[in-house]
Amino acid sequence: MPRPAASVPPRAAPVAGRVARGDTERVDECCAPRAPEGYDREFNARFARRLARQYRSDGLSPSAALVLEFAGSVGLEGASLLEIGGGIGDIQLEALKRGASHTTNVELSAAYEPEAARLLDEAGLRDRVTRMLGVDLASTPEAVEPADIVVLHRVVCCYPDYERLLGAAAGRAQRAVVFSHPPRTLFARFSARAINAWYHLTGNPYRAYAHTPDAMIAVLSGRGLEPRYREVSGPWHVVGSVRA
Repeated sequence: MPRPAASVPPRAAPVAGRVARGDTERVDECCAPRAPEGYDREFNARFARRLARQYRSDGLSPSAALVLEFAGSVGLEGASLLEIGGGIGDIQLEALKRGASHTTNVELSAAYEPEAARLLDEAGLRDRVTRMLGVDLASTPEAVEPADIVVLHRVVCCYPDYERLLGAAAGRAQRAVVFSHPPRTLFARFSARAINAWYHLTGNPYRAYAHTPDAMIAVLSGRGLEPRYREVSGPWHVVGSVRA
């Protein structure tokens, strides 16, 4: 029998992790709340509906298309794909259409689930997707099965401890990891501080982090994944690493 599409374990509170490195600063555009409610507040149902409308209308965003391009270069036919913070699952849907055998989505915000389910039903792909809610990969990597390709699109900047997160992703990846990150320019860092200050004043736990790109790549290299792909789309830099 096919496995159910939305395999949802009991919700677990994420562990935000430590921030003890000098190569990390909070920045705009991505987030790191200290509790699940922070993700649900920022990535809410309205946001999920907007993403789903855009995907139905225009397909993948340019940066997401780069992520898929790298995955395709590694080989999607018959491959398993694990996406951390995959939202509505648009990258996974396109990977399945290109021959991936199965995808798993690990998510902290429950707001995406209704839209993700609708998109899966429209595509007729429910039996090839597992969606896990409330699992913090960096804290409990053993809760998630390994996959050929691991994707973190617009996610690493949402987590304070990139070393634990990327290290956990590398530990789950049998063939490759692809992630995206915003630039660490002076302007981006200044803008981020301003918006994070506003979040603090308004009681919003949503936060963003600007990690040093070379330090993030070094985490993967130290775990046997060498960078083979680097492209830019708008504010997003996409890095793909393959197992040496």
